[in-house]
Amino acid sequence: MNEYNWYQALIKPSWAPPSWIFGPVWTILYAIIAVSFGYVGYLFFKGRISFWVALPFLLNLVFNFAFSPIQFRLQNNLLAAADILLVLGTLAWLLLAAYQAASWVAYANIPYFLWVSFATILQLTITYLNWK
Repeated sequence: MNEYNWYQALIKPSWAPPSWIFGPVWTILYAIIAVSFGYVGYLFFKGRISFWVALPFLLNLVFNFAFSPIQFRLQNNLLAAADILLVLGTLAWLLLAAYQAASWVAYANIPYFLWVSFATILQLTITYLNWK
């Protein structure tokens, strides 16, 4: 079964958004991430922030980029649920770290935080509904 058909066959809550909405939302969010995380990388390489401020940004990218392969290629809801919790956790951490270093970065990532909060609830619900 291909990835699209597999996901379509999952039991989802009635409040799950249609599949087509994810592309436009993530396009906007990745633009925000690229600019704001890029700025944090710039600050780190210029020695203006410590490794500990940059670390949650790096971890967030790793966990974020791992989600789709885990969810769709491995077709593993439980591992995807664990991963998205790590995305949300590192995102909360980076908002706190960013606020002290560059408050606009924290504010710019509020839409990302809101979407990942929703996506976390959605993924946990899908995982529960499809538990075997």
